[in-house]
Amino acid sequence: MVRLKNRYIVVEINPQFSNRDNKIQPFRLQDKVLNQAIQSEVQLIHGDFGVASIRSGFQVKYCNDLTRIAIIRCTHGPHKLVTSVLPLITNLPYLTAGIFVNILYTGATLKQCFNFIKTHQERKYNEFCACLKSEEEKNELRNAVLNFETILNKLTN
Repeated sequence: MVRLKNRYIVVEINPQFSNRDNKIQPFRLQDKVLNQAIQSEVQLIHGDFGVASIRSGFQVKYCNDLTRIAIIRCTHGPHKLVTSVLPLITNLPYLTAGIFVNILYTGATLKQCFNFIKTHQERKYNEFCACLKSEEEKNELRNAVLNFETILNKLTN
């Protein structure tokens, strides 16, 4: 029997408008809408072959509204088709402003991806803490950004 290898792609979805005061402002990030946007972009760029090759193992596993990070699962091989179209996605149907997608990491397991996200979020947390004044705001931000235990348990079970 042949083992199916998956690749997990960690992406950051940012709105195109700039935020001058460097605050995190969440927007509604839905996995179904992101899934449809990626598949329609693959259809545009790679055609029926691209959609057929990614469809078997393609799934958006994790979306975080506050940090704007998502994890996409696809099979090894067609993951190159997915990563080639991710920077070309410029809008989601429910957003009035455009978006741009940054590919942060590609890993073989969810655990590797969450370890990367944790270090990435710690760096972001340190950047945002310079703007915050009270200790309560810092603790609230830390709990919101770095709480992965419940999510990891939910996804691995």
